[in-house]
Amino acid sequence: MTAASRAWVALAALAVILAITASWWALALWPTADAPAWLVLTRETCFGTAATGLPDAGGWMALTGQPLGMLLVLFAGWGHDVRAGLRAALQRVSGQLVVGVATALLIAGVFGLVVRVSVGDARPFASSPTEEVARQLNRLNDTPKPLSLVDQSGRTVTLEQFHGRPVLVTFAYAHCETVCPVLVSEVLGARDALASPKPVVLIVTLDPWRDTPSRLGAIAERWGATQDVHVLSGVPDSVERVLNAWRVPRARNERTGDVSHPSVVYVIGADGKIAYVLSGGQPVIRAAVEAL
Repeated sequence: MTAASRAWVALAALAVILAITASWWALALWPTADAPAWLVLTRETCFGTAATGLPDAGGWMALTGQPLGMLLVLFAGWGHDVRAGLRAALQRVSGQLVVGVATALLIAGVFGLVVRVSVGDARPFASSPTEEVARQLNRLNDTPKPLSLVDQSGRTVTLEQFHGRPVLVTFAYAHCETVCPVLVSEVLGARDALASPKPVVLIVTLDPWRDTPSRLGAIAERWGATQDVHVLSGVPDSVERVLNAWRVPRARNERTGDVSHPSVVYVIGADGKIAYVLSGGQPVIRAAVEAL
């Protein structure tokens, strides 16, 4: 590759880094008043959310550290070529226009950043950073079906005994290696992230033939179930009646025993009514409980 070619390639790499940085900052700071739920969740996952609605400390580190790291790598390896490319671009009218427009956009971006941060610091924000996510959810007011099964301590658990507290009801089984570990992790992670009083978690097995009551202790330990997290099973007929009543879609492979099923999380309020039915996602679960 000739010196001129290296210069233009280095200049193109600089342009790509600047474009990625601009997109990164726009995702983190663009107002989300009417943004779809997936965008709000993506922003919160990537950058966190402080009390002002702006990125948290980790988010600001990512916003500044990643571009600086890419620029340092570029200039460490191709610094001479980048400078040569800029000199070559400025010798052409078209290059001068491109550099001028890029500089103007950079100045406008910095000005917009200052305004965005100033407005963010000035306006009042909800006490929960996930309130905006909660607005995207469809609130229900359904009466849950009966649920009476045995937990890992050998005690019979019913929904009625938790009246006055929020409850998360989900469905999984121990031999599952795909959906269940993720779902259980999301539900328990959301619970741990919530302020007290934390919701009760009920995990109903989808495989009562193998997840027998005698095995629930080991399953609960593997899943990291702590106080007020109940892994539930019972005789297969009883569990199947509960699953049918709660309309949990599933298909059991009789040869392997595996159960195909979607992610389902019921969020039940302190009044004992089903408030939300979710498909998982720790930020969404947390937002739904905070919105109760």
